[in-house]
Parts: sequence; C-alpha cells; structure tokens
Amino acid sequence: MVDLELKQYLKEVHFKAPDGREIFFDDKGHATIHYDIKQVLRSVCSESCIPGYRIVFNREKPVCCFDCVPCSEGEYSNTTDAENCMKCPEDQWSNEKKDECLPRVIDFLSYDDPLGAVLSSISILSFIITALVLGIFIKYRNTPVVKANNRNLSYMLLISLMLSFLCTLVFIGQPGTLNCLLRQSAFGIIFTIAISSVLAKTVTVVIAFSANKPGSKLRKWVGTRVSRYLVLLCISGEIVICTVWLLISSPFPEYDAYSVTGKMILQCNEGSTIAFYSVIGYIGFLALLSFIVAFLVRNVPDSFNEARYITFSMLVFCSVWLSFIPSYLSTKGKYMVAVEVFAILASSAGLLGCIFTPKCYIILLRPDLNTRGHLLGKKIS
Repeated sequence: MVDLELKQYLKEVHFKAPDGREIFFDDKGHATIHYDIKQVLRSVCSESCIPGYRIVFNREKPVCCFDCVPCSEGEYSNTTDAENCMKCPEDQWSNEKKDECLPRVIDFLSYDDPLGAVLSSISILSFIITALVLGIFIKYRNTPVVKANNRNLSYMLLISLMLSFLCTLVFIGQPGTLNCLLRQSAFGIIFTIAISSVLAKTVTVVIAFSANKPGSKLRKWVGTRVSRYLVLLCISGEIVICTVWLLISSPFPEYDAYSVTGKMILQCNEGSTIAFYSVIGYIGFLALLSFIVAFLVRNVPDSFNEARYITFSMLVFCSVWLSFIPSYLSTKGKYMVAVEVFAILASSAGLLGCIFTPKCYIILLRPDLNTRGHLLGKKIS
C-alpha cells in the first residue's frame, strides 16, 4: 500500500533542473537521468611530507593540518611523513635532498690541489736557485767578496735555506703519523740553523770591526771559532724544545668534522700549542737579536757592510712572521697549512735575496769590484 502511494506520488514529480534538463520518474519509479560522483572529500588539509622533510604540527590548526620543514644540514629523513630527522654519522653528510647520508669529502692540502701545486713548484724552484747560488760561492770561494764575511757561515746559511725550501714539501700531501712528527720539528731546527748563521755573521761583523781598534782585546776572537760555537749553542736550544715537545705531547694526524660544512679535514694536531709557539718564538727571538745587532753596526766601514743587508733581511723576516700569527689563527684546514708554507717560503726567500743578491751581482756582473783593495777602501757603486 505504501509502495503504491509512493509510486503514485513519484509519477507526479516533474520539474526542470538548473541546467535545463527535465527530471521525472517513469511508471516503475526510476529517474530519467544518471548522477556522476566527480569529487571525493578528504579528511586532511595538508599533503604528505616527502623524504628529506619532517612534520611540524600547528597548535592553532586541526591535528590533520601540519607543515613540512626540510631537515637541517647534516640530518636526513628517508620516510614519508617523518616526525623527526636523523643525524648523519660523523664521517658522513646529508645530500642535497636530505633523504640520505653520503661519505664526507676528505680535505687536505694535496699536490693535486692548485694551491698545493703552486706552493710546491715555488719550493722546488727556490731550492734550485739557492743551489745555484751555493755553486757560485763554491766556485768563487777564494775571491774577496766570498771570503769577506766568513764563507763557511755563508755555506751553512745557503744549505739551511735549501733545506728550508724543501721542508715545506712535508707540509703538502696527506698528513700521516711520520710527517706530522717531522714537519714542525724539521722546520724549527732547520730555520734555527739559518737564523743562527745570520746571527753569527752579525757577531762576526762586530768582532771584526772592534778588533781593528788599537788595543782591542777582541783580536783573539777573530776567526771561525766564535761563530761555530754560537751556531751550536743556538741550535741546541731549539733541539731541546723540539725533543721535549715530541716526548711529552707529540703531533698526530686527526680528522676535523666541524670546521668546514660537509667536509672532513685531515690535519696534523700539533699536540701542544705551547710547544708549537715556543718553536716559533725561539726563532723569532734569534731573528730579533740578529736585527738589533745588525742595526747597531749598520754604519761600519764598507769592508763590513754585510750588516746592512742583514738588517734588511731580518726586517723582512720579522714582518713575515708577525703577519703569520693572525693569518694562521684566522684560517682553517688546508688554508692554515698554506699560510705556514707561504711564511716559510717568503722568509727564506727574503734571507736569500737580501743577503746574497748583492754578492752575486758583484761576482757575476761587476768582477772589477771583487777585489781586496775595493773592499778595504772604496765604496761599492
């Protein structure tokens, strides 16, 4: 009875839809149109967070609403809708998408690096130039210019400068146990030999000039004995410092994962910062002493005028190493090593150029000035 009444009612339904179509029901109660479901409503207001992002909920919005925040540097997420990012292992770093960790790039001053290649080339070239200067001094060893200021000290200074240029090569390349142990100690001892030779040359100038004064008691000290003892004494001090350093807190290779983002720096830990700066400070003390003595006797007669060149060379040397300290402390990784290598090369080149260039000029280009008479009485023009 109910169905009959409903069907009768449906037969009477007849109207037009907004799109103009007529809607009515047939005798069986079926509609004359079909309905299509064109949209499914979703119960969330945020898209899923892809790998490399993490979910951050907003308290002011429904729980189904959230923000997708990218993982921080050194962190990653490899699942959809991750609530937290995971930290990469110390020897790895997150990739650009932050969805996985990759091995860190190991960074050090290598010979393949353009900076390392330039510094090593300068080192080898400087070594060759110094060797040529030594060859010139040996060939012309009996001439007045070479004999004037203790040629044995000149030989010692040139050989130590050659070794100084070569020792910079130990700083370049992959740091290991052996080269970390050797490089600072070798540099310190070799440089001490060079500076103590300069100091001995300066003292030789003082003694030689003072011995010419009437009644001087310094005549018995003229010769190679004083300079030899002075060099040995100076070297002994540096050897003691380096020995104590190596025995108590020796340098060793280590990885630094924090100074440069995304890289693992392989470097030499100096072990004791105090010992490192003691080595540098001792060399600086000898250089300052040489500068003071040479400056005080810079105006002695021309036969002893090497003091002028020593004064200038020590001024260059001290300037380089005074600028080295702030530069060294403000750099990291391979650039810190490059700063020290540059300081060694620059100061060694300063000694070579200031002390030996005038002598080589006279020996090779002005042989007329390379006479005993000129050294004793005439000025070099």
